[in-house]
Amino acid sequence: MMSSGNAKNKCELIRGEAHKHGFDLIGIAPSRQLNEHKDNLISWLDRKMNADMSFLSRNLDKRFDPGSLLPGAKSVIVTGLNYFPSSLQGEADTPVISKYAYGKDYHSVIKEKLSSLLEYIITLYPSAKGIICVDSSPVLEKAWAHEAGLGWIGKNSLLINRGRGSFIFLGEIILDTELEYDTPIQDDNCGSCNLCKKACPTGAINENRTINAGKCISWLTVENKIEIPGELKGKLKNRIFGCDICQDVCPWNANLQPHNNPEFNIPDEVKRMSLEEWKNLSPDRFKKLFSRSPVIRTGYKKIANNIKCVAD
Repeated sequence: MMSSGNAKNKCELIRGEAHKHGFDLIGIAPSRQLNEHKDNLISWLDRKMNADMSFLSRNLDKRFDPGSLLPGAKSVIVTGLNYFPSSLQGEADTPVISKYAYGKDYHSVIKEKLSSLLEYIITLYPSAKGIICVDSSPVLEKAWAHEAGLGWIGKNSLLINRGRGSFIFLGEIILDTELEYDTPIQDDNCGSCNLCKKACPTGAINENRTINAGKCISWLTVENKIEIPGELKGKLKNRIFGCDICQDVCPWNANLQPHNNPEFNIPDEVKRMSLEEWKNLSPDRFKKLFSRSPVIRTGYKKIANNIKCVAD
């Protein structure tokens, strides 16, 4: 059995390697079944708060148990990558895309970094097996980020870190090897603040730190497959892909340092687009501008309809 000192040293090496790969945060939690989250998620699904995102009701058992994804799972390594930009869209009256979609699709960026980190971990633990999870995997990533000590779940349902705020991409490595573990943050650092709830134009933030997806601007402008309901069209606040309103007003995001990842920078061509350019966006220019961005997966027709909703 490895001594605790040796295990601690190796974990420090893992943390150092994660930072070398650009991760701003890293925490490690013991793998276990997160059964305490089961009732809340099932209740949320029963109340149809997932709108038409039926995939969230699939693989429920896997969502609570990392061992169902990797037999013999013992550790969950959680990483955080800052995506808060140094430069925003220029024109005040133009259609707005969420900050997470400014640059290259984060899935590919994080997967590449996590793959390299896992390769390094295997040099320290040659018999180790691990899998990588980024957003689309059936993992309760915010719950695991809390377990790993990266932050707490805010009233807007997002993970908030005391030093890095909530503009954070999360990624996980599930490992069949025991490591040294971090401690979950016990304090609710939101306190009596309700700025996120008050700022949400559509009233999508529930009282129990969950979101009514059917009202959320992010869902309405990205995942929604039908016409945006008339009573919500006038509440989009110029958003055409995603929404950052609840994050923009959060005090923990007041003095953030911008990210250091050029892949996430907004292209100058997008930054400078005028309202008329957005209104006249063609399918070819849409593809040219957003081929590497998460925006591309929503498709031209959906984005064009969203632009029409906010520009007319």
